Amino acid sequence: MRCGAHAVYLGGKVLNARRNAGNFSLEELKSATEYCHVRGTKVYLTLNTLASDAELKNEVQCAVRDACAAGVDALIVQDMGVFRLAKMCAPTMPLHASTQMSVHTLAGVKQLAEMGFSRAVLARELSLDEIEYIVKNSPIDIEVFVHGALCMCVSGQCLMSAMLGSRSANRGLCAQPCRLPFAAPDGTGNDLSLKDISAVDYLERLREIGVKSFKIEGRMKRPEYVAAAVTACRKALKNENDDVLRDQLRSVFSRSGFTHGYLTGELGRDMFGIRRKDDVTAAAPVLKELARLYEKETPRVGVDFMFCAYEGETASLSAKAAGKSAFVLGEVEAQPAQNVPLTQEKVSQQLEKCGGTPFFVNSIETDIDDNISLPLSSINALRRAAFDKLYEELKRPYNHGFGAINVENYVKKVKNPQFFARFSKFEQAKAVWENVEKIILPLSQAQKSAEKNAAKTVAEIPRVFFGKEDAVLEKLCTLKQLGVEWAACSTLDAVYLAKKAQLRIMLSMGSNVFNSLSAAQAEELGAEKIVLSPELTLIQASKVGGKSEKGLIVYGKLPLMITRNCPIKNGADCAHCGGKRHLTDRLGVQFPVVCENGYSQVLNSRPIYMADRLDETAFTDFNLLWFTDESAEECKQVLEKYMSGAPAPDTKEFTRGLYYRGVE
Repeated sequence: MRCGAHAVYLGGKVLNARRNAGNFSLEELKSATEYCHVRGTKVYLTLNTLASDAELKNEVQCAVRDACAAGVDALIVQDMGVFRLAKMCAPTMPLHASTQMSVHTLAGVKQLAEMGFSRAVLARELSLDEIEYIVKNSPIDIEVFVHGALCMCVSGQCLMSAMLGSRSANRGLCAQPCRLPFAAPDGTGNDLSLKDISAVDYLERLREIGVKSFKIEGRMKRPEYVAAAVTACRKALKNENDDVLRDQLRSVFSRSGFTHGYLTGELGRDMFGIRRKDDVTAAAPVLKELARLYEKETPRVGVDFMFCAYEGETASLSAKAAGKSAFVLGEVEAQPAQNVPLTQEKVSQQLEKCGGTPFFVNSIETDIDDNISLPLSSINALRRAAFDKLYEELKRPYNHGFGAINVENYVKKVKNPQFFARFSKFEQAKAVWENVEKIILPLSQAQKSAEKNAAKTVAEIPRVFFGKEDAVLEKLCTLKQLGVEWAACSTLDAVYLAKKAQLRIMLSMGSNVFNSLSAAQAEELGAEKIVLSPELTLIQASKVGGKSEKGLIVYGKLPLMITRNCPIKNGADCAHCGGKRHLTDRLGVQFPVVCENGYSQVLNSRPIYMADRLDETAFTDFNLLWFTDESAEECKQVLEKYMSGAPAPDTKEFTRGLYYRGVE
């Protein structure tokens, strides 16, 4: 803040995307909010993780209540259930959609606006042109990341940390396995580790586009890094080029430098980097100098003064700042001048002494009798008293009302769950067509399925479709005309387009329905079928309520990552890839990488297998088989095993996912 930030975002002790940070207790949150508000800075509280039903009843409600009590300016949320609870408990509290909501198109932003969000933090994978199109047509404010860590996976779509170690990125405890060695053939050896983004050179362009907020990722970083990043951005917006500061910023923290690849569309090997020894040791020489950037109070709040002094009366001073006002009376009466009379210039000289405070003087007006005298010390005392009163007024918390709610939800009973199957290609579905209730296929494959049986076909909208929403909508409308009724949607972007095409909605993998309130919100959006989050345990999943049909993925190599920057390209271009490459971790385990619809998916090395445990998923309306790189014959064999309840294969060949161990 002392380096010029207009807002800070921070987390409470629970339910935020940096749970390993110290974070803020209620008293610390109140103190921090007061400190910021006095200095004209806004505070946004992060509630940007998925919450269980039990947490909604307790921790989330307490967090929203504390946010209201502290008077924060907005909540940043990911979970649709947390969003719904916040809207019900604190209807006047502004809500910002976290980048964890994976919104990456104008369609998604419009859906957020309809729901009641006031701001969207866009996915970090967007180009300048894509951002410009969204901003110029957006009904709400847009925020973009301009400096800090880049995840390889689209935020909100990553299961890698959860599946490999039960520490969920969607729950704020990502173990960052992507920073470990994952090698593509002929690649760098760290083909999931990206450099940090630095968009300092593009801030003016982004401002001209109309972006309302630039976000610097600074949590869990040392203060010198935060100071350098904020200062570099502020200087860039003033057209001040400071090459020394930029070198210091790189020295204090980087992964072999920075990248702006997504902004310019320059994807590839140059975007990848890791923390090397030289990156670590480079910090020490610059820390002392960077600390000077924030060692002194920075005047942030402009004050307008009105000073009055009349013979025989005590002087008065009124002060106005940031919509607040203060009025104070002195203790010394003005006397007839014996030597040098009081002048407007002398008054101004005393009132302009704002050092050590967050204030600076905008204007000074005076109304002074001629030929009077007043000790300068009394004017100084008036100034200090006015500042003290203003300080108290400015730190007064905003009045966000809070009312607790009951988050109980009706859990319906189910009889005889159906089999649904998702395929990457139509050819995979041919062998099992008659034995599944719904066939889910990507848009590029769904027309073949529609021609065979439109009623059985579900058109899968791509998990991400940067800049291609018009083409996606056109394809959906074509399928609608062919008789397709259903669309599988992973994000709010897809939901908006499905509704526009007048298709019925199935929320699928990536929608992160983790609790009963998120299911209720999904139903309000129009979802009739919901694939529950694979991060739930079976017990948790069985308690998710609502009227919609619920399903679980009971087979498949789950996509651990959705990436716009294909890691395989670090070693081979698309012409030589063949579509069947893999990443190898430090233990020699291979993770398939498949590309479709303009993005890449890093699949788990082993499939979930639950054919012998289907009695434990009997609470669902449907069991979903998720086929990716299997052959048609393999798909047929898998379905036969599920229909017969075949025993599990060798333990090295499958996983139970997170259905028993869950996530932190």
